[in-house]
Amino acid sequence: MLFDQYLPLAIFMAVAAVISGALLLAPFLAAFKAPDPEKLSAYECGFNAFDDARMQFDVRFYLVSLLFIIFDLEVAFLFPWAVAFREAGAFGFWSMMIFLGVLTIGFVYEWKKGALEWD
Repeated sequence: MLFDQYLPLAIFMAVAAVISGALLLAPFLAAFKAPDPEKLSAYECGFNAFDDARMQFDVRFYLVSLLFIIFDLEVAFLFPWAVAFREAGAFGFWSMMIFLGVLTIGFVYEWKKGALEWD
């Protein structure tokens, strides 16, 4: 009796393990194994990864990452708010409008300072 109740869960976990194992193994089997200089060059950070650790780089990398974190948090707060929108009432609505207003002011400030423009 107990086995019948847990059988779907065991099947689900087995299928999940097979799929995740296949997805972990597939890149090693299908990957192109001849890297060229372009593939080994700096990708997102804008400078070579194997230089001096104390070299100076542009502060805009930090600003863009902070913007990403801010808007990622915004989305994390908007989903639960949207789900509980009816229960939140007027107070919940205006609280979220104030939160979005503060984020918008920060975004406009960063935009006006030129942090989003790359020369």
